[in-house]
Amino acid sequence: MSSPLVQTLIHRLAASLVVLVGVSMLMFAIARVIPGDPARIALGPNATEAQVQALRHERHLDAPLPVQYGEYVRELLRGNLGNSLYSNRPVTEDVAQYLPATLELIVAAGLMMIVVGIPVGVLCARYRGRPGDHLGRLASLLGVSTPAFVWGVIFQLVFAYLWHLFPIEGRITATLAPPPLHTGFLILDSLLAGDGRSLVDALHHIVLPALALAMAGIGQTARLTRASMVETYQKPFIEMAHAYGFRESRIANLYAFRPALVPVLTILGLDLAALLGNAFLVEAVFGWPGLSRYGVEVILHKDLDAIVGTVLIISTAFLIANIAVDLLVAVVNPRIRIAGGRD
Repeated sequence: MSSPLVQTLIHRLAASLVVLVGVSMLMFAIARVIPGDPARIALGPNATEAQVQALRHERHLDAPLPVQYGEYVRELLRGNLGNSLYSNRPVTEDVAQYLPATLELIVAAGLMMIVVGIPVGVLCARYRGRPGDHLGRLASLLGVSTPAFVWGVIFQLVFAYLWHLFPIEGRITATLAPPPLHTGFLILDSLLAGDGRSLVDALHHIVLPALALAMAGIGQTARLTRASMVETYQKPFIEMAHAYGFRESRIANLYAFRPALVPVLTILGLDLAALLGNAFLVEAVFGWPGLSRYGVEVILHKDLDAIVGTVLIISTAFLIANIAVDLLVAVVNPRIRIAGGRD
């Protein structure tokens, strides 16, 4: 008999496949009812009607919608996301070029959410009702309520324009030769190449956009960590720990933190997945050449295959993160497991 974790994984994978099919059908239909002729947009206003009709026939745009979707699914099963009218390249090549930059930005933002958000929440819960708690809650609320692109503009004005501490845009200085791109992750490729100068420069460039993207997640994580730990502090075993005279730091870090971690992990995982869709404005503000910025461009050009392909990639990343969170929560708290495929 398979373990509950394996059953959970199989159940989530099956549900995720159904979701991806639904997302592909929905986005395929929406992309084709948006006003505007993609063939005309791709060829420009000077193209003849014969050229436009030829491109429509080549891309099956003149076929009924079910036929178009069937052709798309057939190519998708071959690993082909179609061809981009915007870049005149296969969508898979565009994704391979732009996705690593966005993932690198998201990983950096996620690390900031964990390293900053959780400790702030723990400290606010430990010193609840004191000035530090009020200050932390105010800062968290400000982080959650302010859009990421606003933080980006503020950071650019203060840390780049006024104090000249960080660069304003890009992944690396234009005059600096980047390392050989084996993975597409500039920081990792710099490490693999042993290029310390490129590594420092890449880290220097990623700080501001990652922090701007992470601000809402930091605030959310801090608020939820505090709320969960405050609730845990009301449990009888915490009162017992106080009665035994344990130090406050031991109670907070050992007894109160782990039970409060389950809801924090759930929200943190979903926030990390949502960053892939929320990064487009931050990438635009900082000139970051990522997939989210590419997605905005293909929407403006009504690039049908690229739109559907980008959404599918983002949806897949969100579902993978959701599955990973479910498994991680089941490991942290074995009572929360789905046995036999039941929620």
